[in-house]
Amino acid sequence: MKTIMHSKKRKESEDGTILVREDGRIESMNSIAENLFGTARECYDGEHIKRFLPEILLSELREGTIIQQYGKHEQGWTFPVPVRVTSFRLHDHNYYLFITQDLKDHERIGRELYQPLKELEDMKFALDRSTIVAITDAKGKIKYVNDKFVEISKYAKDELIGKDHRIINSGYHSKAFMRELWQTISQGKVWNGEVKNRAKDGTYYWVDTTIVPFLDEEGKPYQYLAIRKEVTEYKRVLDELERSMQELVDYKFALDESSIVAITDNKGVIRYVNERFCFISKYTKEELIGQDHSIINSGYHPKEFFKNLWKTIGSGKVWKGEIQNRAKDGSIYWVDTTIVPFLNENGKPYQYVAIRSEITERKRVEQELKNMTTKILNVQEEERKSLSRNLHDGIGQNLYSHLITINRLSSEIAHPLIEQMQKETAELIEEVREISWELRPSVLDDLGLLPAIRSFLNRYTDHYKIAVKFECVLHRRLDMKIETTIYRVIQEALTNIRKYACVEEAIITIREMDDVVRVMVEDKGKGFEEKNHASGVGLFSMEERARSVDGTLHLHSSPGEGTRVILEVPCECT
Repeated sequence: MKTIMHSKKRKESEDGTILVREDGRIESMNSIAENLFGTARECYDGEHIKRFLPEILLSELREGTIIQQYGKHEQGWTFPVPVRVTSFRLHDHNYYLFITQDLKDHERIGRELYQPLKELEDMKFALDRSTIVAITDAKGKIKYVNDKFVEISKYAKDELIGKDHRIINSGYHSKAFMRELWQTISQGKVWNGEVKNRAKDGTYYWVDTTIVPFLDEEGKPYQYLAIRKEVTEYKRVLDELERSMQELVDYKFALDESSIVAITDNKGVIRYVNERFCFISKYTKEELIGQDHSIINSGYHPKEFFKNLWKTIGSGKVWKGEIQNRAKDGSIYWVDTTIVPFLNENGKPYQYVAIRSEITERKRVEQELKNMTTKILNVQEEERKSLSRNLHDGIGQNLYSHLITINRLSSEIAHPLIEQMQKETAELIEEVREISWELRPSVLDDLGLLPAIRSFLNRYTDHYKIAVKFECVLHRRLDMKIETTIYRVIQEALTNIRKYACVEEAIITIREMDDVVRVMVEDKGKGFEEKNHASGVGLFSMEERARSVDGTLHLHSSPGEGTRVILEVPCECT
């Protein structure tokens, strides 16, 4: 009897019991169970059994069988525990009695097993969250896929299990590629590479794949674990980068074939030149690298020209213009130049790329055209001068002699025809004078620009009733070609005002500024849209005259705001 009682006492001390109501709520625990789960009555009273046995399913319990469960300690760690369940009815209520079996040392074992099991559980969770996982048998039949695999392949698990990976084969890779893969893993070696697959909906995706063989005791693979990371976006960016790089290579080739290219640092020291730069400058790369562009400076441009160039690119802006350079052998060549600053994160240039096109022949032709235009204008002016003097001194004088004769006749004979002849002859004399003046005013040759302009303005105001305000700050004679150009531009601009501006007043300003004379003719009339305005003969004539004396002409106008013609010519004195 003592032996039996001792046996029962030992049994009680080793078995933990948990009384649970039919809804899963805990009615009571003995001290063994409380110690096992690290709890006390006031902590678990009324709690559900899943608090301590999270995976238990009451509906699936079988009477008297022992089931393997994972218990959860109050401190958070889990441990294996076998449980036997008995059910009974008391006071019209159903109860379950959970009896933990062989509990000796379970607590210590549970604590020891908890950490590695927890780490494995966390690793699996992280792997499933971030990585595409599949397990196949030795023949490549899929045995397991995780949710990530299903998500990216767009197949359901039951569509994948039992199939091999040909179900997602995109057909992109060669047979040799797949053969090499299988040869590697069937030899028990790990294979790593990028694979292009096809999803169920036909879309393609790339995966960075590692396939690990699991070997049996004979060293033969019995299954394979494939761990994949989607790299579709990475491959897309890489492909775009490769295409962009190829485009850049093509652009560079085209640029090098067609243009003169140089790269300098932010101080202007040459770091790179292409073959065309060497060809046109007649310097070798070694002679150019480390130098600045003063090595090819022709001395044609003033210091102000290069000061403006550096001011522009130094502020991060693109500069465009035409530059005359000198090659190593002393020959001169012209280049149409664009200099592009490359800016750092602070918006400051760290290097400059200069792209040039040779325009030596074009400049030669332009100079010839300019010379020809100058000659034509000079011949034209000489012809006008000659014709003007012939009209004034020839026909004009003859008509004046006729008028004197007619006046004598009228003093001797009174007749209506003689009076008519007097009137018509006087009108003819005035018309000849006007024509002579328009062709070439003699005062321009005899007295100079300012008297000629004032004389013209008086006649202009009298004839067309348009008042002209004239302001001039110029106290010396200029080269006759320049004076003629200024006079003709003012004449043509005022003609346009009279024809198109619909005003009663105009303004002319002449000022000498530094090395140029600036002439501005403006009105406050109708104006026009510059972009929609076709250049007429008058504007073309003014522009050609400006170019013939190395000057520039600009036209500014807008509807309702009037028009300004601005001429700038070099200030060369006689």
